[in-house]
Amino acid sequence: MRVVALIMAGGEGSRLTVLSEKRAKPSVPFAGKYRIIDFTLSNCVQSRIYDIAILTQYRPHSLNEHIGIGKPWDLDRGRGGVQLLQPYQARGSQGWYMGTADAVYQNLGFLLGRDADLAVILSGDHIYKMDYRPMIAFHEEKGADLTVAVMNVPLEETDRFGILTTNKNGRVTEFHEKPKARDKGTLASMGIYVFDVDILAERLAQGHALEPNLDFGKHIIPNMIQNDKVYAYQFDGYWVDVGTIDAYWQTSMTLTAPDSPLDLWDTNFLVRTRSQERPPVKCSAQGDVVQSLVSNGCTIHGLVERSVLSPGVYVSAGAQVRESVVMNDAWIGPGAILDRVVIDKQVIVGSGVQLGVGDDLRPNHEMPDRLDTGITVVGKGAHIAANVRVGRNVLIHADVDEEVYAGLAADFVPSGATVTPGGVLLPPPLPPSAPATPAVEATA
Repeated sequence: MRVVALIMAGGEGSRLTVLSEKRAKPSVPFAGKYRIIDFTLSNCVQSRIYDIAILTQYRPHSLNEHIGIGKPWDLDRGRGGVQLLQPYQARGSQGWYMGTADAVYQNLGFLLGRDADLAVILSGDHIYKMDYRPMIAFHEEKGADLTVAVMNVPLEETDRFGILTTNKNGRVTEFHEKPKARDKGTLASMGIYVFDVDILAERLAQGHALEPNLDFGKHIIPNMIQNDKVYAYQFDGYWVDVGTIDAYWQTSMTLTAPDSPLDLWDTNFLVRTRSQERPPVKCSAQGDVVQSLVSNGCTIHGLVERSVLSPGVYVSAGAQVRESVVMNDAWIGPGAILDRVVIDKQVIVGSGVQLGVGDDLRPNHEMPDRLDTGITVVGKGAHIAANVRVGRNVLIHADVDEEVYAGLAADFVPSGATVTPGGVLLPPPLPPSAPATPAVEATA
């Protein structure tokens, strides 16, 4: 039985705001030393799947550099291994991927050329650890044409997923893509599919003739439920889509808990990544690290509490980093305070800066649906001038320089504002009669 994996990694990930401004969502750093795609790639290797294609599209350069020839995952092989497939123009070809299923349709040549029996189709932007072999065995046992991995989700979150209904034998009888009504059950698709290759090729060709913007959730799966044998495979482990700032931050904080449901230290199921040569962590006499993940190359002279630090972060004396995610080579100046913030690579936080100030939880004025839980986000390479105070739900774009803050009233960026290279975009003032916003719970 020959199995090939196709990993969908072309999404823009716009809900991650500036974190995906310069990179594809699967290449966003996570858990200190990793990238999001490392989890799916490591799952494949754990499942003894060594023939993998990664379908890229949006800003693939960071992802291409990270994966390289696949050596960290034992995928630098003469037969099989890993290939990165980007859309291209050809006679009779439409070019850009127009949907998840269209991306696979445009790469059917790769799949059929591998003479594969089964295709495992995966998302490159989820955090989980899973051996796919039991699911493949379930697929074969049922004689299925398609098997969908599923898990139960809270009822209030069902509008974020494809929701399935099954009979007592596990065969799927209904599928509703992100239903608005919360009466379709709680069995959610994880975006993990096992297809018989011949059936997949036939259904993609049929679907593409009718709908160029071909999508698995909207077109392929509903059609196959009516015409083919589609089964649901129950997964009971930890799985999360970190596609929003809040989900990304919440999942990062989960890793710092003593009883974290995601075990990164299991030597029998390692998450592999491309590692840079960095010296060990250095924590001086005045430095203090409490319930945090701190990566190699970090230097700690201040307080780091319930936070995740990527390689090369420098925390100066007197600085405090609380409930925050700080990515590679960021510099936190003397006396700076970070509270519930996410900071991208190579950011400079000047001395005395306060990020995440006050109890005002107004949503971001430009992105109220993406920044509304009190988390402030700073884009790659931004420089925050000394002694500036920044509220909550603030978005600071990549490469913003310190001159932007000159002339700012009281050196304060209020909650809900956006900082761009062209200036600070202030939210409308609160009406005088506006009720007080609930305070963010203080860190113990």
